[in-house]
Amino acid sequence: MRALPALSVRRHSGAAMTAQIARSVLARDGLGGGMDRFWAWYADRSARVVHRTERIPLDALKGWDRHPVTGAVSHHTGRFFSIEGLDVHIPGAPVPRWSQPIVNQPEVGILGFLVKERHGVLHCLVQAKFEPGNPGGLQLSPTVQATRSNYTRVHGGKAVPYLEHFRDTAGRQVVADVLQSEQGSWFYRKRNRNMIVQVFGEVPLHEDFHWLTLGQLHRLLGVENLVNMDARTVLACLPFASEGAHPLADAEPAGADGPGGGHPVAPAHPDGGESRVDAGFHHSLVRSCAATEGSLHSTVDIVSWISDLRSRTDVVTRPAALNALPHWYERDGAIAHESGRFLEVMAVDVTAASREVPGWSQPMIEPRDQGVAAFLVRRIDGVLHVLAHARVEPGYVDVVEIAPTVQCTPGSLHALPAEARPRFLDAVLEAPPERVRYATALAEEGGRFHHAVNTYMIVEADRDIPDGGDYRWLTLHQLVGLLRHSHYVNVQARTLVACLHSLSTGSPATRSAVPSAPPRR
Repeated sequence: MRALPALSVRRHSGAAMTAQIARSVLARDGLGGGMDRFWAWYADRSARVVHRTERIPLDALKGWDRHPVTGAVSHHTGRFFSIEGLDVHIPGAPVPRWSQPIVNQPEVGILGFLVKERHGVLHCLVQAKFEPGNPGGLQLSPTVQATRSNYTRVHGGKAVPYLEHFRDTAGRQVVADVLQSEQGSWFYRKRNRNMIVQVFGEVPLHEDFHWLTLGQLHRLLGVENLVNMDARTVLACLPFASEGAHPLADAEPAGADGPGGGHPVAPAHPDGGESRVDAGFHHSLVRSCAATEGSLHSTVDIVSWISDLRSRTDVVTRPAALNALPHWYERDGAIAHESGRFLEVMAVDVTAASREVPGWSQPMIEPRDQGVAAFLVRRIDGVLHVLAHARVEPGYVDVVEIAPTVQCTPGSLHALPAEARPRFLDAVLEAPPERVRYATALAEEGGRFHHAVNTYMIVEADRDIPDGGDYRWLTLHQLVGLLRHSHYVNVQARTLVACLHSLSTGSPATRSAVPSAPPRR
């Protein structure tokens, strides 16, 4: 009998990678010119990359078809994505039944960061990327951000740079690789592969790409609409937490040198003053990243809580004709709700010399108002916890995902019953400035959504808030642990995890304007 090859076991520890991440977080100015070098590159790319987005009627789309019976909008190849109608029934919800347009994109795309040690410090390769829905032009995206239709070149255009590092990881170290959901209110069961791959050899640098430390990226998370949604979701998947004492435990919080490293942005406080670093908050946040510091609930209890809600919650969805949705109408080349709230289905014609193809047209979802996504946080025995909400959305693969404490569009509350008002909305919107640890307007995915922006907030609670029902207090190390698995933490909460990581060195952040909400009824 042929002998089996000899196998051996070895210990697998993430401590070395967490230490690499910590060193990169502390390198807030980068290397070789620091933030000034970054801003010079970004200004050069913004000046050189020619792009134009023009709104057009849905019927003027080129290469897209309208279904003769349902009115659904789909690409002539049958690839990319389609916009369809959906009927939703969630028994017991504040709004138990409704109909809406939704994006159906069954393909799994790749969102991936290449990381590499340069002069002993881990760097991420970011891309200055134009998307037709971006407010304000170029945003920082992951190294690779591509649908399967794009990277298989259905469009007949250019190849996606650096894709080979993610399609074949031999000779590289996979730091993170997990399928994650996207907006469950706008996408139907959408998933993307979130990847971080460490390379060890030389990597040629293309002109639209730049190496940044995690510390630099954390500072840039305080600049409005700069770090895009796909970059934020991948950054959240970093193995930032530790099993033992966290490598940042002895680091002193950085001074208030402003988000973006000197780039002109909104002031840190509404009165124009600088934000002050709170050493106590900083240390409680870093302790929250270490499993040895403990937590209010065990992770087993948190998973059981989610599993129980999933098993008891019914979400019934069925396809519906886009051209016959109740309370929706098509007028002036777009599909809109009769209330003027929620969203519109519209279309754009695009010119973009830096993309795989130089021009195209496509349908998009355009929200009618700016949203809010916020975590309430509190220190429990000196360990920071976030108040997570188990949220139901019709487009989730598995019914319920962990969401921010508050996730809503305040302007749409006028068109909803009083019961739909988020429980902790007033605690977020009325928080005094000294309790607001982070508040920055950040755009959502600009390839499908037109000028979709949420103000992301981290607010320290000023009173004791017990959890229960759909809410639980979690530590950051528990959220990071759940992010190793699919469909536990939603895309808005992942952005807030990345933002919390950015505060681990006390980095100040822009204080963006917060959308107002109607008074309670």
